[in-house]
Amino acid sequence: MKVFALFSPRPALPPEMRQLQQRALLFGVVGLVLCVVGAFFSPEQFFRAYLLAYVFWIGVALGCLAIIMVYHLSGGAWGVVIRRMLESATRTLPLMVVLFVPLVFGLHDLYAWARPEVVAADELLQHKRPYLNVPFFLLRAALYFVAWGGVAYFINKWSLEQDQRAADPRPTRRLRLLSGPGLILYGLAITFAAIDWLMSLEPHWYSTIFGAMLMVGQGLNAFAFAIMVAALLADRAPLSRVISPVHFQDLGSLLLAFVMLWTYMAFAQWLLVWSGNLPEENFWYVHRLQGGWQWFGVVLIVFHFALPFVLLLSRDIKRNARALAVVAGAIMVMRFVDLFWLIVPAFYPEGVHIHWMYIVAPLGLGGVWLAMFIRQLGERPLLPLHDPNLRGAIAHGRH
Repeated sequence: MKVFALFSPRPALPPEMRQLQQRALLFGVVGLVLCVVGAFFSPEQFFRAYLLAYVFWIGVALGCLAIIMVYHLSGGAWGVVIRRMLESATRTLPLMVVLFVPLVFGLHDLYAWARPEVVAADELLQHKRPYLNVPFFLLRAALYFVAWGGVAYFINKWSLEQDQRAADPRPTRRLRLLSGPGLILYGLAITFAAIDWLMSLEPHWYSTIFGAMLMVGQGLNAFAFAIMVAALLADRAPLSRVISPVHFQDLGSLLLAFVMLWTYMAFAQWLLVWSGNLPEENFWYVHRLQGGWQWFGVVLIVFHFALPFVLLLSRDIKRNARALAVVAGAIMVMRFVDLFWLIVPAFYPEGVHIHWMYIVAPLGLGGVWLAMFIRQLGERPLLPLHDPNLRGAIAHGRH
């Protein structure tokens, strides 16, 4: 009880966060309005930019969902200090369901398999038609959101019960029991979503590791985001009474692990496709290694792997909240560059094409998402007061 007495059970965010919420919402609304205006002049460009923005931001929410389940299965001091950030991000999924609606009206502009005249002239697309068709695509999308939303709902429900029932071990046990099957459900849903939303942009191409690569990218993006928020709140109560350089070192080490895992996945896919040298597979990389797109690959090698790898080997950087937050922010930027490189060459294989909506759409969608995230973060205590790992997290931070 002495531990719990140190913290206020009432949700409270510093005024700076409230101001950030208002600015993010304003920025997001203005960005989306500009995109709507742009859609009147170039609908195809709007849907392409919107898809990029949507995949990036839902990836943060889904990555947080996966990480919180990993925490409930494994425990550890690292998860206690970012648990509320992760949970708050998962509660933005209802917003992402609403924001998915514009994509429904853009399927014809985004996907060749959604255009009957293209399918009629393509034997392979006719063969894939039982899977790649609009009604089944929308049904699968609904199932993905039901799966993700259902897992997120019960995780947040039982987390709240854990806060309210200090002596009841059942919410903690339920969270652990849900997280195993929940991770499997998340993995299956994101694998098929990766095929539907991204891989089918070039429906003649396939990769069995593509879904796993997107999953790791989401986890990396979520860890980077949580670190940035934790660093922002580290000097303010109640988080300041628990979080320490030791916790940031742990989070930095996990961030490094995800950087290495993403690199392994990306390299493995390239190695298998390129060494196989099959025309039905290697054209996807040919599109991304010519016409200026190859420089995006170079940027990813240097700034998504090599530089973060070197920086995150440093104990001093990982123990410095601000320095680690800068590295995490750079990784989030590189996650966007990676998705840009995965998506946009499907529409412009002949050479680099950058449109202003590729910048405005992610910023607009991100502003609205961030405003919702901050609202959710302020609805519950910043520390899980009855988390069984809280005492250990406090002791760990004093080492």
